[in-house]
Amino acid sequence: MGNPAHVPGNANPPSFYSLLTAIRTFTNQFFCNPHVATGHRMPSIIFTTMKRRKMIFILPGMLCAGILIAGFSINPRSADPPTKAQLGEKLFFDPLLSKDRSISCASCHIPQYGFADTLTFSIGIHHTATKRNTPGITNLSGRPNFFWDGRAASLEEQALQPIANPDEMGLPVEEAVQRLNEHDSYRQYFQQVFNSAPTAKNLSQALAAFERTLETANSPYDRYIAGNDSALTPSAIRGRMLFIGKANCNNCHSGEDFTADRFKNIGLYNGTTLKDAGRFDATKDSAHLGFFKVPSLRNVAVTAPYMHNGMFKTLKDVIAYYNTPDSIVHDGIHRDLSLNKPLHLNKDEMTDLENFLIALTDDRFKVAHH
Repeated sequence: MGNPAHVPGNANPPSFYSLLTAIRTFTNQFFCNPHVATGHRMPSIIFTTMKRRKMIFILPGMLCAGILIAGFSINPRSADPPTKAQLGEKLFFDPLLSKDRSISCASCHIPQYGFADTLTFSIGIHHTATKRNTPGITNLSGRPNFFWDGRAASLEEQALQPIANPDEMGLPVEEAVQRLNEHDSYRQYFQQVFNSAPTAKNLSQALAAFERTLETANSPYDRYIAGNDSALTPSAIRGRMLFIGKANCNNCHSGEDFTADRFKNIGLYNGTTLKDAGRFDATKDSAHLGFFKVPSLRNVAVTAPYMHNGMFKTLKDVIAYYNTPDSIVHDGIHRDLSLNKPLHLNKDEMTDLENFLIALTDDRFKVAHH
């Protein structure tokens, strides 16, 4: 599927986000991307309470265009005080936090793709490509490490780094805080939420609070585990047995979010054609060369491409690699011993495993998968 236009930064109040989402879905369906279905459920500030919008059938095109161009404004005196997460959502969609005001956090963490990107490497300011693939950011509340190399130990610590990174949003945190203090509405919101002017600390707290709302637990797998035997297809049920058995996926992808929260070297570092040293960059410990954070498999059907370098475009590609790693990367340095032997999955078994992985994706994202 082609890469859709990135979700534009949104400086509008959360109460209008669902309206803009419906309009954006309409635009994608009829003008940009014929594969994005109308009525697609998108996450908002109360992530579990969104309902399908059918406004596209009653809003004239000119009104849609007018709203997108003109936007809305908040009256801080009449609006209810925002919550910390609501403020964080507003900041997440606001290009104010990038150096040239061209991109927001949501430009790379696209909501309909599990808050991941569809590009191998996301595009930052000045059209600069990032050094690693953008992972999805759903179901992060219980994680002990963040980023592919685990260099951040909390969501708060993670939140500010993309803002300051010169390849991403390129805005020093001090300048970001200054912009917020010069912005009448943001000054008002931070005072309401934190009883304080904007600071680096409360900026990170607001963004982290929003990210903690992005929890998902309404997938076919969840319904199957809850007792609905028909929630998974027979193929996906067979795939589940392969996942915890012959394919040995459960060794690393365990727990309710399908990650053991460890770092593993799966053979995608050889020092020549594959040069990203992973965890070593954060620790400078040579024992960590080629180690990367084991990601959650929640919503994995919509977060392609895969791995830290985006080298696998489909789930089929990922499964094919684990089935016979040496046929794809034969010279990985210090690869985990568990990958030394082929899995010997046949074609039907590989399809069953793929169908189980697809079943780990929340219903709100299923329209985006093809």
